[in-house]
Amino acid sequence: MSNAMWTRGVEWLAAAAPDPRACKRGWDQGEGVALLEAGRYWDLVSVPDRLGLLTLDLLWRPSLPVPGPTLVDTAAHRVGFFLPPEPDSRWIGEGLRHAGSGAWVAVPPPYRSARFLEWVIPPDGSGALHAPVTLELALRQANGTLAVLEPVRGAERVTGPGLP
Repeated sequence: MSNAMWTRGVEWLAAAAPDPRACKRGWDQGEGVALLEAGRYWDLVSVPDRLGLLTLDLLWRPSLPVPGPTLVDTAAHRVGFFLPPEPDSRWIGEGLRHAGSGAWVAVPPPYRSARFLEWVIPPDGSGALHAPVTLELALRQANGTLAVLEPVRGAERVTGPGLP
């Protein structure tokens, strides 16, 4: 990313803070994490990391737009997808969490990770987000793939690798 994109990404993300200047100071001088309110500029759908990383892989197709901002929480083993705010949305699924209006999300600045939070795809300041329908379809496909793979993983645990 160019310096201009980093700057636009910082400004766009900090705009969700009650005090954008204090947010940017906290990123630079504090612990590097800010609590930002969801529901105004973006919502966040968070899923378990295996599902989220496979979903993100499915979203990186030449036929699709570049995926929107995506955050990984390595401590909680979750991946968060930023998408347009939808007050009436009903995201459901095992392990799926939706942060909309009234929810707060911890985020590092777009230019570096902080503690256990890191950007897989940082915001570029354009306001581009994940398309909800595209994200939902990729989540369903990834979930189906994991459902097929899980019995195989379970069998390996029972018999051990390389054993009949």
